[in-house]
Amino acid sequence: MADDEVILLDYWVSMFGMRVRIALAEKEIKYESREEGLLALGNKSDLLLKMNPIYKQIPVLVHNGKPVCESLNIVQYIDEIWNDRSPLLPSDPYQRAQARFWANFVDKKVTVPPRGGLLWGNGEEQEAAKNGLLETFKILEGELGDRPYFGGETFGFVDISLVTFSCWFRAFEMFGKFSIEAEFPKITEWAKRCMQRESVAKSLQDPQKVYEFVVEYRERLRKRLGPE
Repeated sequence: MADDEVILLDYWVSMFGMRVRIALAEKEIKYESREEGLLALGNKSDLLLKMNPIYKQIPVLVHNGKPVCESLNIVQYIDEIWNDRSPLLPSDPYQRAQARFWANFVDKKVTVPPRGGLLWGNGEEQEAAKNGLLETFKILEGELGDRPYFGGETFGFVDISLVTFSCWFRAFEMFGKFSIEAEFPKITEWAKRCMQRESVAKSLQDPQKVYEFVVEYRERLRKRLGPE
């Protein structure tokens, strides 16, 4: 598959795009990255609209002209296509099912509060989103336990699904007024351990830049939507 054409449609700050970047790096796959614009503000390329006409969202992996959409779906696809190196999901069917369950939990429970009230809302909405996120991290820390990674000794699918949020932790903390390190020391140590991997370190963005992006993006949305 040395001659495969692999293109990633992405946006630099997207935690979902970062998942795909990590998976590609773990597999040592060469690819072309094409930066999309701020999707919520209507900046969508013709290629994105063609490759993901249903959701019109990043990330999209274009493999030999064929699109694969949705980040967790893409990571699984990468693992199955390039299955001769660095497996991302367990070989055991039960363990694979568990990994998919927890990755799906991350998508449903970690993604929604930040997208909703924590980063973009105010007042009661923001407080409710914060409490929901804290409860989710409590559950995840319990699932992690004393293991180095969610899959045990090996970095894998669930780690990829969650670790990309770690560069958003500063933004979560600043807007939610709490400390992830103080509240969830095991998650904090796990994130640091993941960052020691080259695939993660080179795929994640600087937390301060992410926070500055959120501040700027909130202001742009406020101006676009007008006063409440």
